[in-house]
Amino acid sequence: MLIHDLLGQSAQKHDDRQAVWYKDAWMTYGELEERSNRLANFLIEAGVQRGDRVAILYENSFNYIICYYGTLKTGAIAVPLNTDVTVAALSYYLNHSGARVLLTNHRFVRFVGPAAQDAPSLDHIILECETLPEFEGNFGGARSRLQDILEQTPAAEPMARVIDIDPAVIIYTSGSTGQPKGVLLSHLNVVSNTTSIVEYLQLTRDDRIMVTLPFYYIYGQSLLTTHCLVGGSVVVDNQFLFPKLILQTMQRTEVTGFSGVPSTFMRLLHRSAVRETRFDSLRYVTQAGGHMAPAIRQQVAEAFAPAQLYIMYGATEAAPRLTYLEPERLSDKLASIGRAIPNVEVRVVDEEGQAVPPHQTGEIVARGSNIMMGYWHDPEATREVLHDGYYHTGDLGQVDEDGYLFVVGRLKDIIKANGYRVSAREVEDALLEIDGVVEAAVTAVEDETTGEAIKAHLVWNSAEPAALESIRRRLKGKLPDYKIPRHVAFLDSLPKNESGKIMKGEL
Repeated sequence: MLIHDLLGQSAQKHDDRQAVWYKDAWMTYGELEERSNRLANFLIEAGVQRGDRVAILYENSFNYIICYYGTLKTGAIAVPLNTDVTVAALSYYLNHSGARVLLTNHRFVRFVGPAAQDAPSLDHIILECETLPEFEGNFGGARSRLQDILEQTPAAEPMARVIDIDPAVIIYTSGSTGQPKGVLLSHLNVVSNTTSIVEYLQLTRDDRIMVTLPFYYIYGQSLLTTHCLVGGSVVVDNQFLFPKLILQTMQRTEVTGFSGVPSTFMRLLHRSAVRETRFDSLRYVTQAGGHMAPAIRQQVAEAFAPAQLYIMYGATEAAPRLTYLEPERLSDKLASIGRAIPNVEVRVVDEEGQAVPPHQTGEIVARGSNIMMGYWHDPEATREVLHDGYYHTGDLGQVDEDGYLFVVGRLKDIIKANGYRVSAREVEDALLEIDGVVEAAVTAVEDETTGEAIKAHLVWNSAEPAALESIRRRLKGKLPDYKIPRHVAFLDSLPKNESGKIMKGEL
C-alpha cells in the first residue's frame, strides 16, 4: 500500500464523509481526493517525474493536505518545510533537497523570491494567491496559481507508477545544532508505522483527532495518515498560542483524541483552564516528541481523565513511532516509555551490540519496516545510526524485568560534573517536581575546577521570588549533591522550535 492509497481508499468507501475541519468548514474525503488528483495531473503534465522532489511550504490547512497527497500521486518525493522559515533556511532546504517545484501561499512570498534566485534546481513555483507576484533576479521558471489548477485540471486518477519501497517523503529534523538532516522515508516506512499506530490506539472511522502540531513535523503527519487510513476525521486549529480557543474547538467539534509534545501540555496545564474543562467525547490523549517528566505525566492524566493517556516514544527516523505505554500501566510504570509497537523490535544494547540485563544502561536500538531509508545526501551520518541491522537512537535506556523500557538520558546529553557522569534528564525531572517550576532545561557550563558544572535554565511561575539557593535546597533529598545544579538561570521562556522541542544549543 502507498501513502496516498490511504486517502484514495477512504474516499472510495466514505466519499461524502467529513475528513478535515479547518476554519469552521469541513472538506470531505471525496473533495480531497478530487483536488489532489487535479494537482497531481498538473504536476505530471508540467514534467514532474518519479523521484523528483516537490517542496511544500504551508501552514496546516486544506491546501497543505491537497499538496501533500497530490505530490505523492505523481511518484515524486514530498518535502514538507518548517514554516518558521527565513530566506537562508528556505535556500538551504531547496538546494539540499534539489526541489524542482515549490508549493506555497502568499504568506511566504517575501521569502520565496530571494530564495528562488539561489536555487538552480527550482523550475516551478505554485502559489495560492490572488495575483502572481513578480520575482526579481535570476528566477526564470514557471509560476502558476493553485486555484487555477484546482479548477481547470482534469480530476481523473493519475497514472504514475509507484511501489511501496519507493522514497516518499523527506522530513527535515529539527536538530538543536548544525544544519537539519533530511530523513528519507519510503511509502512502506510510513504505511507500516501508520498501521501499527492504528492497531494499538484502536482507531476507527468514529475517531476525530484535534491537530495543533504542524504537518511538516513527523508526529503531526502521523495524525493525518492514521485517521485517513480508518476514515476518521481531523480537526485543524493553528491557534495554540491561545489555548482557551483550542479547548473550545475541542468541545465544539467533539474530538475523540488529542495529541501533543511536552511543551503542549505544559502550556495547557499552566495557561489554560484544562483542569476545569469537560470533554465528553474525548477518548484518549497521546504524548510524544520528547521526554515528559513523570510528575507532569501524572498531572496530564488527571487533567484529561477519564480519557486515557498514551505515552509514546520514537523518532523521525522511525516514521515516527517505536514504543508506547498502555494507559492501564501508567500507575505502576509511570516513568516508562512502554514496549515496542506492533511490527517493531526494540532492544537495549551495550557497546558490542549485546542485549544488557534488566536495570543496566545501554543504547536503545530498533529495527522494523518503519525505519528510514537513510539521510538524504548524507551517507556518513546514515552509517552512524544505521548499522548492525538496527537504527541506533542515541538514547540511553534500561529495561525492567517485565520488558518495559525506560529512557535515562542521551549519549550526547551527559554532563561530567565532579568526575561523575550525570544525565541532564534526571536533573530536569527532579526540577519539574518543584512547585513553581514550569519548564526546565539542564546544560553543562565550563568550570575551572571540575571541567564542567551543571546549569539549570528554569521558567518560574510562583509568587515566591526565584532564587538559586531556594532551588538547591529543594533538590536536597531528591538528588545527590554532585547532581544539584551549581548555576540557575530564570527565564520568561525556553527557546523552542515549532515542534515544541527545547533548543539547548541556544541556551
